[in-house]
Amino acid sequence: MHEPRRVIAHLDIDAFYASVELRRHPEARGRPLVVAGSGPRAVVTTASYEARAYGVQSAMPASRARALCPDAIFLTPDFAAYRESSREVWQLVRARFETVGQVGIDEAYIDLSAVERPLAPLRESVAEVHSATGLQISVGVGPSRLVAKTVSASFKPAAFVAMGREQAASHFVAHPVRLLQGVGPKTAERLAALGVRTVGELQRADPGLLGDRFGERHARALCARAHFHDDSPVETARIAKSRSSEVTFPTDVSDPARLEQTLAELACELGEGLRVRTRRARTIAVKVRLDDWTTITRARSLDRFTDSSETIAATALELFRAYAPPRPVRLLGVRVASFEDEHARPASEAGDSQLALPL
Repeated sequence: MHEPRRVIAHLDIDAFYASVELRRHPEARGRPLVVAGSGPRAVVTTASYEARAYGVQSAMPASRARALCPDAIFLTPDFAAYRESSREVWQLVRARFETVGQVGIDEAYIDLSAVERPLAPLRESVAEVHSATGLQISVGVGPSRLVAKTVSASFKPAAFVAMGREQAASHFVAHPVRLLQGVGPKTAERLAALGVRTVGELQRADPGLLGDRFGERHARALCARAHFHDDSPVETARIAKSRSSEVTFPTDVSDPARLEQTLAELACELGEGLRVRTRRARTIAVKVRLDDWTTITRARSLDRFTDSSETIAATALELFRAYAPPRPVRLLGVRVASFEDEHARPASEAGDSQLALPL
């Protein structure tokens, strides 16, 4: 009996933030461009491919990026502009395809299983987006989300590559295991301790040895990923399990009044967000990171659901004061969770909202 035909595409906007900035600053085309904050602790949000050639990477300290590429053009992130550009792109894509699951501001999956000849409309969509917005999309196509995303990420920029499961398992055999979505640095470290560093070595690894090290369930998942087995669906909607707002201070803060004022502002922002989305939460939490990177969270569940900024702020302040940070504070955050609509949905439906590939 044949398995149902599955055709999944992964679309990823190349160097998204940098590309949006180049649209607004055409004079920077062809030159190294770095999008990063301006504070002493700022990190690189993204970099153009010209800057990446110097070793500049996302999440790198901005000071390091300046040292690697002193002639680069540095711009401060404009997230409102990025959100608007993202809306333009995915609005065009959704006009052509029915099942589009957006998983980030710059990437989405499309289920094309019902489309008889899917590559032609995909190419037309990529061309339409480029013509309308100037932004380039890389596309990976395969029988699963795992294959599709691995392909688009490996061949970008301006990728348009289709690959079957067995072809992917053969093509990526010499690549590091970190290539596989869901294999993070800690898992890769533990695999390396077993002498497993590449996708091919993971394909050939002893299941019993992996089971002893990771547990049978995790071991089976790792083996499945190494052979690019994945049946996770493309979800067209995602229900957030929590919402948070946090700030990293340019310099460590010891003043309680300033810290409490910041907490109140973060709580106000969260409350406004809840009211806009007509959602109410019952759990309030604070996150505090000290100057020595000690990080604590404190949470409290209320008796009733709320979208009140005042209630969120009052609870956050109580939690913060009870902790009484013993050292200067580097980062401060507030989070709300346990939403009212989650409790109203059956457990089976609540679990279906997860977009992450299962491990």
